Amino acid sequence: MSEPFDPHRWRPAPFLPEQEARDGALIFVVAVLCFLACLTAMGVLAADRAASGWTNQLVGEATVIVRPRGGETPDAAAARAAETLAGTPGVAEARALEPAKAYDLIRPFLGDVSDLEDLPVPRLVAVTLDAKHPTDARRLDAALKAQGVDATVDDHSIWIKDIRRAGRLVRWLGAGIFVLIAAAAGAVVAFATRAGLAGRRDVVEVLHMSGAEDDFIAQLFQVRFARVAGLAGTIGAVAAGVLAIGLRLAGGSEGLTPAAPLAWSDILAVVPCPLLAAAVAAIAARVTATRLIRGMQ
Repeated sequence: MSEPFDPHRWRPAPFLPEQEARDGALIFVVAVLCFLACLTAMGVLAADRAASGWTNQLVGEATVIVRPRGGETPDAAAARAAETLAGTPGVAEARALEPAKAYDLIRPFLGDVSDLEDLPVPRLVAVTLDAKHPTDARRLDAALKAQGVDATVDDHSIWIKDIRRAGRLVRWLGAGIFVLIAAAAGAVVAFATRAGLAGRRDVVEVLHMSGAEDDFIAQLFQVRFARVAGLAGTIGAVAAGVLAIGLRLAGGSEGLTPAAPLAWSDILAVVPCPLLAAAVAAIAARVTATRLIRGMQ
């Protein structure tokens, strides 16, 4: 009578060799997917930092468009508006911008007009709000009206909403890309698992007759493909990290660009990649192997 099957004495090497001819292609595909996932993670972090920086800057500032009343020059109206706002609670600073800056703002819309000085261009007042107790547009408008200043207060609320919406869109887009990459990696591992089982169908049947359980056989594929995916994830993460370091050095103190300020800490996003790749491969291999093995019975 044959001895009962003992998983602890089982040596998986003859059933699943350490290396196969197909491993090179599998490692390449998973490494590329991990490389793209790492770049996506760093891009999302940089974009989120840029959006937060722009939002914080706009939240602490306001712009006042001043229109002169009859008998008052534009510069005098702007100076009076700046003086009024400077004494308003919740305002840290208010200063009238030079006429040249107002001309520079409208010049792109009017084209190359040489006599802008002859046009009734309104003056601008830049307002810096108190960081601890900022005021709002309604109070600024009330203070100006109390002094008889014809002005419009822009607290950048529209821009802030657009930036925050764009930031959320980038985060959701990054999450969607991660899901697609994980699904693609899982599909590749599932295909490799299916091919490995198809080539060892007779061995699986012998193991079943020897008393081996389905979970034990599936675990062999789970461990093997997790190890292969972990190696591929390491390769992809290292490649993405090297590229990010090069871009960070090329960008100087501002990171990649002012619009996407890649920080040194963002490069740490590649660290979990090998573990995540191994986890996805382990799950895909386990589920696929279990389902196929049960179908062989």
